[in-house]
Amino acid sequence: EYREVVPLTDVADVMKTAIVAIEDDRFYQHGAIDLEGTFRALVKNFAKGGVAQGGSSITQQYVKQVLLNSAVTDKEKARALEASYARKLKELRYAMAVEEKYSKDQILEKYLNIAYFGAGANGVEAAAKRFFGVHAKDLTLPQAATLAGAVQDPNATDPNLGKAQRAQLLKRRNIVLDRMAELKKITPEQAAEAKATKLGYKGTPLPGGCGASKYPYFCMYVRNEILNNPTFGKTTKLRTQLLNRGGLQIHTTLDPKMQAAAEAAIRKHVHPSDNPVASEALVKPGTGEIKAMAASRKYGNSKRRHEMSYNVVADAAHGGGVGFQAGSTFKTFTLLTALKQGMKINDGLSVGSGYRAPYYSTFKNCKGQNIADPSHTVTNDEGGGGFKTLATGTWQSVNTFFMKLEEKVGLCKVVETAKSLGIKRADGQPLQEFSTFTLGINEMDPVTVANAYAAIGARGKYCAPMVVTKIVDRNGQAKEFEPKCKQAFDPEVADAAADILSGVFTKGTMKGVGGIGRDAAGKTGTTDLQSTAWFAGFTPDLAGAVSIGDPRGAATHKLNNITIGGRYYPAVFGASVPGPIWKDTMLAALKGTKATSFTPVNTSRFGGCSQGCAPSSNRPDRVQPQPGNNNDFTQPPGLGL
Repeated sequence: EYREVVPLTDVADVMKTAIVAIEDDRFYQHGAIDLEGTFRALVKNFAKGGVAQGGSSITQQYVKQVLLNSAVTDKEKARALEASYARKLKELRYAMAVEEKYSKDQILEKYLNIAYFGAGANGVEAAAKRFFGVHAKDLTLPQAATLAGAVQDPNATDPNLGKAQRAQLLKRRNIVLDRMAELKKITPEQAAEAKATKLGYKGTPLPGGCGASKYPYFCMYVRNEILNNPTFGKTTKLRTQLLNRGGLQIHTTLDPKMQAAAEAAIRKHVHPSDNPVASEALVKPGTGEIKAMAASRKYGNSKRRHEMSYNVVADAAHGGGVGFQAGSTFKTFTLLTALKQGMKINDGLSVGSGYRAPYYSTFKNCKGQNIADPSHTVTNDEGGGGFKTLATGTWQSVNTFFMKLEEKVGLCKVVETAKSLGIKRADGQPLQEFSTFTLGINEMDPVTVANAYAAIGARGKYCAPMVVTKIVDRNGQAKEFEPKCKQAFDPEVADAAADILSGVFTKGTMKGVGGIGRDAAGKTGTTDLQSTAWFAGFTPDLAGAVSIGDPRGAATHKLNNITIGGRYYPAVFGASVPGPIWKDTMLAALKGTKATSFTPVNTSRFGGCSQGCAPSSNRPDRVQPQPGNNNDFTQPPGLGL
């Protein structure tokens, strides 16, 4: 619903006069109930053969509106409307309490802000805009009389519903004008002049829905989070009713500065008219708070304006699509698994330029099924073969290294690591647990990937994605929400992973792009034949993930021989477009903030020295080959070992 709360000083005097005249002309003289006015209204309405003036006091009507709008279930709503003495007594008791607590002007202000006027307008400010395209403070006499006449039965006088309803609204307006003249609030001449005017209904569209939001993708995520999350109601029906009828003030985690940074960075590198779409999500480590969601196309349904009708930054459950394959950003989960199992930074293995899973492969999914495919050869798009350590293999993003590493640590263990960081497919389907899991075959969304990487920046502390910090209902009742976090893995494992991933900027695939002038770590991601490209990275203070792909179908519309943002690319990699977007975003988003350093790696546990340490035969942290498995870690060749 749409509502704008305004102070009484921002409501035209003629509007206050009109509503009091028709609904409760003794409002400023009586208490919670006006017995004299109620009796007089009954007599007058009987004589007129209809409802000429209200029978309940404005205070009673305010209480009734509060109770009705607080009702979430159909049962509660029916109870708030039932014609019973019990309900009337309950309302009277509440009305007496309201009269004791608030002044008459305060009560009138609250009533005008909660009343429903029809045509989807809640509150006098929304009604003034909807009906006449003006602010409540600028209402004229006939306009004020029209709105005052509408509150008695807003559905019967809803001008959007047809000619009959408009005629009824006009009739009600004139009744209000007559009552104002009768009470000598206006002259008979003024009443006659106002009654001679046309209805003047404009039907001005009201802001509402995420399409009207300044941050539509973020708005869509918030809306769907409330609809999906049992925290906001036990059933989908209850959550829907809460959202649509609750008159809520929703406080979110969005940071306008960071949002602007993400939007500007994307605009710099990708145009809305480009076929590929770039999207980015920013998450605060240690909280799960989503700080920004941006895309290269605006939200909407216009193909001519190159708009998107779904939330490309999020998963399907939050208004998004099916996502894009995450590519080599998934290698980080294999790296984490190796470190969790005791591997050291300079442990290594020899790999070729191609890798084919052996028939006796230990590639088993989490159901214990052997899913190796010896007929499929994995090759290296980035980095060559030879001896690679955990560090150099990561920096160069060597596919064959990570296939062999995944086989060593166990596919299911890698899947479990990913799941512990909230990794799930964007389309909501189960993760595909194949041998190429480490190469990012699953379709993901930037929010999920950014949040997973944020856990490394938070030293292994994973927090569920969070967008709502507080909800205040129309009665001022507030409920605050806290991050939901867990320690997904050892902080020292996170330190070692961050240490390795920081080398991506100085020794690896992001060397040409460069760092951001403070501690940062991350991983590029490029899928097979450049279908999609990613970069996911983090500092201790902020994490982000950027993807780019063609929504028409990444498998058939690859990122080869393509112009993006006015620049031609023979092939798009993670460091081509996503990496620079991430860098520009971080520079702007973190500008003026104090830089936080990563916790130094525990060198006694992980061997340390991730920056350029050559493996040596006398290093005590070298993994020893295990008999009976020629895929275990080996000594580097050519070093006389």
